[in-house]
Amino acid sequence: MTDNASHPKFTGKHMAAVLVIGFGIVVAVNFFMASLATSGFHGVVVENSYVASQKFNGWLDEAEKSRALGWKVETVRDESGFVVVEAANLPGEARVEAELRRPIGEREYASLAFTSSGDGRYRSTEPVTPGRWIIRLRIEAGGDVWTGESELR
Repeated sequence: MTDNASHPKFTGKHMAAVLVIGFGIVVAVNFFMASLATSGFHGVVVENSYVASQKFNGWLDEAEKSRALGWKVETVRDESGFVVVEAANLPGEARVEAELRRPIGEREYASLAFTSSGDGRYRSTEPVTPGRWIIRLRIEAGGDVWTGESELR
């Protein structure tokens, strides 16, 4: 024989409290995750997706032309924070410029100009703040244009 007096009854009020607390936790987590997702998004990737889709094949053609040039380009950051571009197979002197943006988090952008230090090496005229960056390079040499994008750590 069991003693029912020692165990409290589970009533409708208890069930209502379990449902309210359970759904409250789910809603709170959803709002938290949504706020994290929107705080890391910088905004519009392209202004008009239709117009971007019409330019897509042209962008592919430009990338293929850059690849066909056979230029080997590597970007590194030196110990002073300056960006160094090492380029091989360039025809003569080149003009190098770059646009930087943070991949996630804070909205930070920078433009860089470069000076030649000889042997296909170009050094930025200004240092870059530490952290992760996406660098988009544009190199013009001998009438040809090379563009590329990579991560800079």
